[in-house]
Amino acid sequence: MKYTIDKKERYAIIKLEEENLNSAVAPELKSEFVILSNEGIPNLILDLSSVKYVDSSGLSSILTANRLWKSLGTFVLTGVKHDAVRKLIEISRLDTVLTIIPTVEESVDYVFMEDIERTLRSEKG
Repeated sequence: MKYTIDKKERYAIIKLEEENLNSAVAPELKSEFVILSNEGIPNLILDLSSVKYVDSSGLSSILTANRLWKSLGTFVLTGVKHDAVRKLIEISRLDTVLTIIPTVEESVDYVFMEDIERTLRSEKG
Protein backbone atom coordinates (compact mmCIF):
# COMPACT_ATOMS: atom_id res chain seq x y z
CA MET A 1 0.00 0.00 0.00
CA LYS A 2 1.35 3.39 -0.96
CA TYR A 3 0.51 6.31 1.29
CA THR A 4 1.98 9.27 3.13
CA ILE A 5 1.40 10.30 6.72
CA ASP A 6 1.83 13.86 7.89
CA LYS A 7 1.72 13.87 11.70
CA LYS A 8 1.15 17.16 13.48
CA GLU A 9 0.56 17.89 17.14
CA ARG A 10 -3.24 17.87 16.94
CA TYR A 11 -3.92 15.71 13.88
CA ALA A 12 -2.50 13.38 11.25
CA ILE A 13 -3.24 13.30 7.54
CA ILE A 14 -3.09 10.01 5.67
CA LYS A 15 -2.97 10.50 1.91
CA LEU A 16 -3.65 7.24 0.14
CA GLU A 17 -1.47 7.07 -2.98
CA GLU A 18 -3.49 4.27 -4.58
CA GLU A 19 -6.10 4.41 -7.35
CA ASN A 20 -8.09 1.60 -5.75
CA LEU A 21 -9.17 1.29 -2.15
CA ASN A 22 -10.16 -2.36 -2.34
CA SER A 23 -9.64 -5.71 -0.63
CA ALA A 24 -5.93 -5.66 -1.55
CA VAL A 25 -5.36 -2.35 0.29
CA ALA A 26 -8.07 -2.14 2.96
CA PRO A 27 -6.62 -4.58 5.56
CA GLU A 28 -3.30 -2.72 5.67
CA LEU A 29 -5.11 0.62 5.88
CA LYS A 30 -7.20 -0.67 8.80
CA SER A 31 -4.00 -1.77 10.55
CA GLU A 32 -2.50 1.68 10.06
CA PHE A 33 -5.65 3.24 11.59
CA VAL A 34 -5.36 1.00 14.65
CA ILE A 35 -1.67 1.89 15.07
CA LEU A 36 -2.39 5.62 14.83
CA SER A 37 -5.28 5.41 17.27
CA ASN A 38 -3.08 3.47 19.73
CA GLU A 39 -0.46 6.20 19.39
CA GLY A 40 -3.13 8.63 20.60
CA ILE A 41 -3.39 10.72 17.43
CA PRO A 42 -6.32 12.94 18.48
CA ASN A 43 -7.74 13.66 15.00
CA LEU A 44 -7.37 11.95 11.63
CA ILE A 45 -7.86 13.27 8.12
CA LEU A 46 -8.03 10.67 5.33
CA ASP A 47 -7.25 12.16 1.92
CA LEU A 48 -8.71 10.14 -0.95
CA SER A 49 -7.85 12.59 -3.74
CA SER A 50 -5.79 9.94 -5.59
CA VAL A 51 -8.43 7.21 -5.17
CA LYS A 52 -10.63 6.53 -8.19
CA TYR A 53 -12.39 3.38 -6.98
CA VAL A 54 -13.59 2.07 -3.61
CA ASP A 55 -15.19 -1.31 -2.93
CA SER A 56 -16.98 -2.65 0.15
CA SER A 57 -13.66 -3.53 1.82
CA GLY A 58 -12.52 0.05 1.33
CA LEU A 59 -15.75 1.39 2.81
CA SER A 60 -15.26 -0.93 5.76
CA SER A 61 -11.77 0.48 6.40
CA ILE A 62 -13.16 4.04 6.30
CA LEU A 63 -15.86 3.06 8.79
CA THR A 64 -13.19 1.48 11.03
CA ALA A 65 -11.38 4.82 11.20
CA ASN A 66 -14.65 6.64 11.87
CA ARG A 67 -15.43 4.27 14.76
CA LEU A 68 -11.91 4.48 16.24
CA TRP A 69 -11.90 8.29 16.27
CA LYS A 70 -15.38 8.62 17.79
CA SER A 71 -13.74 8.31 21.20
CA LEU A 72 -10.46 10.05 20.33
CA GLY A 73 -11.55 13.19 18.54
CA THR A 74 -12.49 13.80 14.93
CA PHE A 75 -12.27 11.74 11.74
CA VAL A 76 -12.57 13.61 8.45
CA LEU A 77 -12.73 12.23 4.93
CA THR A 78 -11.43 14.59 2.25
CA GLY A 79 -10.52 14.56 -1.42
CA VAL A 80 -13.62 12.66 -2.52
CA LYS A 81 -13.45 14.04 -6.03
CA HIS A 82 -13.86 11.04 -8.32
CA ASP A 83 -17.47 10.29 -9.27
CA ALA A 84 -17.24 6.54 -8.65
CA VAL A 85 -16.04 7.12 -5.08
CA ARG A 86 -18.55 9.87 -4.34
CA LYS A 87 -21.47 7.85 -5.77
CA LEU A 88 -20.61 4.74 -3.77
CA ILE A 89 -20.44 6.79 -0.56
CA GLU A 90 -23.82 8.36 -1.38
CA ILE A 91 -25.48 5.06 -2.41
CA SER A 92 -24.30 3.40 0.81
CA ARG A 93 -25.59 6.47 2.72
CA LEU A 94 -22.21 6.97 4.37
CA ASP A 95 -22.44 10.65 3.49
CA THR A 96 -24.94 10.84 6.37
CA VAL A 97 -22.51 9.15 8.80
CA LEU A 98 -19.09 10.51 7.85
CA THR A 99 -17.70 14.02 8.02
CA ILE A 100 -16.75 14.72 4.41
CA ILE A 101 -14.99 18.00 3.62
CA PRO A 102 -13.78 19.02 0.14
CA THR A 103 -10.12 19.94 0.78
CA VAL A 104 -7.31 19.12 3.18
CA GLU A 105 -7.04 22.79 4.20
CA GLU A 106 -10.75 22.98 5.08
CA SER A 107 -10.42 19.66 6.92
CA VAL A 108 -7.60 21.01 9.09
CA ASP A 109 -9.73 24.09 9.90
CA TYR A 110 -12.65 21.80 10.79
CA VAL A 111 -10.45 19.70 13.10
CA PHE A 112 -9.26 22.82 14.95
CA MET A 113 -12.84 24.09 15.34
CA GLU A 114 -13.95 20.71 16.70
CA ASP A 115 -11.03 20.76 19.16
CA ILE A 116 -12.02 24.22 20.37
CA GLU A 117 -15.65 23.14 20.82
CA ARG A 118 -14.59 20.02 22.77
CA THR A 119 -12.40 22.17 25.02
CA LEU A 120 -15.24 24.62 25.67
CA ARG A 121 -17.70 21.80 26.42
CA SER A 122 -15.30 20.17 28.88
CA GLU A 123 -14.70 23.50 30.66
CA LYS A 124 -18.47 23.98 31.11
CA GLY A 125 -18.98 20.40 32.33
